[in-house]
Amino acid sequence: MQLWRHTAVCLVFTITTIFYLYNMIHSKVLVAMSGGVDSSMAALLLHEQGYDVIGVTMKVWDYSLVGVSPKETGCCNLDTINDARNLAVQAGFPHYIIDLTTEFSTYVISNFISEYLSGRTPNPCIICNTKIKWEALLKKADALNCEYIATGHYARLREENGRFVISKGADKEKDQSYVLWGLSQQALKRTLFPLGEFTKQQIRQIAIEKGFNNLAMKKESYEICFIPDNNYRNFLKTLDGSLESRLNGGNFISSDGKVIGKHKGYPFYTIGQRKGLNIAMGYPVYVLEINPDTNIVVLGRQEQLKKKELTVKDINLIKYANLPAHLVACNVSTPPTCLMSFTNSPFHSSSNISLDYIIINEWCKDIHKKDGEHDSFRICRI
Repeated sequence: MQLWRHTAVCLVFTITTIFYLYNMIHSKVLVAMSGGVDSSMAALLLHEQGYDVIGVTMKVWDYSLVGVSPKETGCCNLDTINDARNLAVQAGFPHYIIDLTTEFSTYVISNFISEYLSGRTPNPCIICNTKIKWEALLKKADALNCEYIATGHYARLREENGRFVISKGADKEKDQSYVLWGLSQQALKRTLFPLGEFTKQQIRQIAIEKGFNNLAMKKESYEICFIPDNNYRNFLKTLDGSLESRLNGGNFISSDGKVIGKHKGYPFYTIGQRKGLNIAMGYPVYVLEINPDTNIVVLGRQEQLKKKELTVKDINLIKYANLPAHLVACNVSTPPTCLMSFTNSPFHSSSNISLDYIIINEWCKDIHKKDGEHDSFRICRI
């Protein structure tokens, strides 16, 4: 009897294992390949794990539009496209190139310009990940009958209470989970992060061991991918030829309202900036405020940059389908028991949300956050 039970358990285990391996081997995954070591090794690792890999390189920008040449670390140049294709050919899986220059210009470039013209500093990677790398990639995955998409981000994904939650990658120095906060549950459900459990050094070593020394030695890219010379001011001026002439000569003022100099135009500055102001006050000064309506830039001491409240918008909770009962929404003028205020409700995140604003005020004291987890904003427990 015991032998029969043992045999039955082994049979069930074997069938389950075979079923899992069969599904994995026959799961098609579309991998975004930039031609760098990270995305290349992500594709190769998935291929070796038995996934049916299809590589895709997205052409998103034409550098000739702004009169610069892409560096080795820039995206969308012929060398990086060829690097991605060559790896796919050597590994034995198909590779495609898709042109997303129109979508990139519509979402990423337009937002980049409008944010600077609104006196704010944009983060184009957030928009690119949400609208280009995932939204457009999922459409291509559907066209190719791919169940999953994958990227070379150093991040991890876990399922908790029926929701997909982004966590930090194992490499704390290289963690990229913070640029993925805009992704919807529908997108995360179909996403794989093959590098989440690796460090950058380990990935470089894997590339070397597999004979891809040139990939392993590639320099890392830290600048904005569509601005390879890292000069966003020239980029703005090239796309808007009259920008400098319209805005040059605005006032630098002190925090008490005194005019202390002239600037080159408010879009060319960012909150917290110290270098390049060309203002001598006898002590270091920083950009405190930018007023696009008056073309005024306010300067002050470093300690004046510290604030007691934060205003954010376009919230995506990721972890929660609805605002948990232990969190409270209230008016900002409420006594110190108040932790957050909302200008729009109800607050839910069954998909990406776009609330007007949330203000996290000075009374927020007790921060509760699991190790390795990113929240879109700091949530306090009452």
